[in-house]
Amino acid sequence: MPAVDGRHSALVPVAEARPALDAPPPRVQTAGLAPRPHDTAGRRPAGEMTNPQDFEIFLAAAPGLEALLAEEVRGKGFRQPKAVPGGVVLKGGWPEVWRANLWLRGAGRVLARLDAFHVTHLAQLDGRARRVPWASVLRPDVPFRVEVACHKSRIYHSDAAAQRIETAIRETLHAPQSETADVLVRARIDHDLCTISIDTSGEALHKRGYKQAVNAAPLRETMASLFLQACGYTGQETLLDPMCGSGTFVIEAAEIAARLNPGRNRPFAFEQLASFDAEAWQRMRQVQSSRPPAARCHGYDRDAGAVEMSRANAARAGVSDSTEFHQAPISALAPPAGPPGLVMVNPPYGTRLGERDKLVPLYQALGQVLASRFAGWRVGLVAAEPALARATRLPFLPPGAPVPHGGLRVTLYRTGVLA
Repeated sequence: MPAVDGRHSALVPVAEARPALDAPPPRVQTAGLAPRPHDTAGRRPAGEMTNPQDFEIFLAAAPGLEALLAEEVRGKGFRQPKAVPGGVVLKGGWPEVWRANLWLRGAGRVLARLDAFHVTHLAQLDGRARRVPWASVLRPDVPFRVEVACHKSRIYHSDAAAQRIETAIRETLHAPQSETADVLVRARIDHDLCTISIDTSGEALHKRGYKQAVNAAPLRETMASLFLQACGYTGQETLLDPMCGSGTFVIEAAEIAARLNPGRNRPFAFEQLASFDAEAWQRMRQVQSSRPPAARCHGYDRDAGAVEMSRANAARAGVSDSTEFHQAPISALAPPAGPPGLVMVNPPYGTRLGERDKLVPLYQALGQVLASRFAGWRVGLVAAEPALARATRLPFLPPGAPVPHGGLRVTLYRTGVLA
């Protein structure tokens, strides 16, 4: 069994990934496997392995972060990932689905493609949905729900389309439908191409399972991890966040340094599917590849409540031994002992009318402290207003495209090594 963090994975050979399903392909390789026998509870018999046939897997990412996610996926041993609008596609089987949920830090969700077909009216959708091999993936004893998105298609009423798919599943599989079900069937009808997928993650993957408390407008862990990656962070250097909030950057960095799997503390929707093999999953989760961190991760915040929140989150994540949190203003900031590393900071955005001007002194002070005291360090700064990033007067490299975040668009600004 490969290392659980994916650095030495031995995956089933996969075919070249197809283009994104936003453009109608002639045929999509899907997870429609032949029905297999189940016990009376709808589960596979103990020790029975799933069909190794490969299908398309879609890893969701915020627009603008697809290339970074593809880089992470490739680095963790998944073969032939391809960045497409909104995420990454690759080929694999159910073990790859499990590993993606367990290992990947930057993916927001993992979808298994079940089927894809052209439809132009609801009656056609009804008939075609009844031919999807639901029994190979869904269990008749587990509730399900359906969500549909329609885009530039002759079928434009998403609720009506969802109702047809729900009826097809109920009448062919006899599974119960519930608006609160963990098992979610997703359908996207784009230019008359209907792509049906199973959301194998359940709750979004940025919910690592340790945060009971967050500050206002927190940065999602998935985005934070990809921003760390974009700044060249690999867990081998000191990290410092001078405005740590609930500790997202610090905790993500500490987990990377310790080689901890981001999905180790949470359940997944795929555990309720007919394709699930509990024994194989348990073996996969039990493989340990953690290591002593090479450096410490430091968080500072002027707010005492934020510091306590970060410490509690770090304790639940199991990284208290490699993290430190202190209450301090920007003016008191100083580099910790040891070699230089990376400063990652997500300051207030100042998007409301009049807020930007009030935040200029804060950004100026941050830039002055970093430029004068952190020679040899690199800086990554997340900002929604280019003018505020410029107020730091730090020597930023050309920024990438803005990324959607909480109704805003934020940009990662990076420096090289500060002189």
